[in-house]
Formats: sequence, C-alpha cells, structure tokens
Amino acid sequence: MAFDGTWKIDRNENYEKFMEAMGVGIMKRKLGAHDNLKMTIQQNGDKFNVKEVSNFRNIEIEFTLGVNFEYSLADGTELSGVWTLEGNKLVGTFTRKDNRKVLKAIREIVGDELVQTYVYEGVESKRYFKRG
Repeated sequence: MAFDGTWKIDRNENYEKFMEAMGVGIMKRKLGAHDNLKMTIQQNGDKFNVKEVSNFRNIEIEFTLGVNFEYSLADGTELSGVWTLEGNKLVGTFTRKDNRKVLKAIREIVGDELVQTYVYEGVESKRYFKRG
C-alpha cells in the first residue's frame, strides 16, 4: 500500500496551536514542534504496524482497521479509538480518556508526501513527511 515505508517529518503547519488546544504546556510545545519524528509504516491487509521514533520516545503501535485500541500521545494523553480506511485516506477517530473530547487524525499521500492532519476542538494542524 502507498503508506508503506519510512517517513521523516519535513514541516508543520499550525502544530503549536494544535498542541496548545490539546493542553500541552509551552515547553513541551516548543520541543514537540522540533521532535524529528520518523514513522515506519507497514500494512498487511487490514493490519498496520507503525513505529514512531522521535527525540522524546520510541513506540510501536499495531492496529487493525475498524478495531478499537488504546494509545497514548507523547505528552501522556491517553486515547481510545479506531483507524478506518476512507478511499485513499487513513482516518483515525480517538476519544480522550480524561475529558471525552474527540481528536481526529487523517493520513494521506499527497504527491510524494505523507500528510497527517489533526483536528481537535476546531483547531486544524498538518504535519508533512517525506520518504526517508
């Protein structure tokens, strides 16, 4: 599938505002904007394995499309949710365990980039990754 491969962060749009809306403190926001995130995505049918390596943590996430799972963000925010495939987009809908608010994440391939869009409380952010 098109998502397979290793993706390295290239640039962010509105990422600090998004982290602020999520309740991330200013120091973590400044660091998070320069996390040097690298994702390795492998898809086998409807199962995905995603390895995330950054300045702050290394984590491996396995999920099956349409199956609910637990996940925590780099700042410790705990979520529960599901990834689905809508056309050529991976769409994640996650509910925060602390306040029950919804975080939406969309991954899509645009040209030669993987674009990850986050939407939380009306704030939208995009992170652009290049194959690396």
